[in-house]
Amino acid sequence: MKNIQIIFNALRSLSFTKIIKLLRLTLPHPLFSIMGFYATLRSFTLAQKHFPKTHSNNGEGNAFRHSLWTCLIMMYCCKISSPQKALEYCKKMTDLHEELFPNKPLETKMDLHNNQVGMNYFMELLPGVHRQFFETSFFVKGLLDKTKTAKVLKSLDDDFKGELVYLK
Repeated sequence: MKNIQIIFNALRSLSFTKIIKLLRLTLPHPLFSIMGFYATLRSFTLAQKHFPKTHSNNGEGNAFRHSLWTCLIMMYCCKISSPQKALEYCKKMTDLHEELFPNKPLETKMDLHNNQVGMNYFMELLPGVHRQFFETSFFVKGLLDKTKTAKVLKSLDDDFKGELVYLK
């Protein structure tokens, strides 16, 4: 319930222009939007479970949450559409999130990077599992392992392809 309150408080803080941008994403894709919202709630819940101290700041838990978030969006959307359409929507949704709720440049780089790691991870797993049979557990262990080897992002020039990143 606390996670839903956080989301609604964030939505309440949006300007009219930002609400229009959000509607441009959600109205043409109502099922994807519902799936994305559910993925948001699940990723918050699971990140809170595994990383109670760092999921809501810029630590390892945040890296886990962002990458899991994109995997879950992809998984849910792939159950009703093609992986390519799910990937396109996921990228639009997660990029828009960073635009609607801006952070400092290094935090934004971290979030966008971890989002991309999650999308790439899903696409790597896709050939081995029929998209209808994906489950949340497929991602949690792998992303927990990636979190153990996450790198500290110190500058906008840092490039840790395929690795989760966080700030100290």
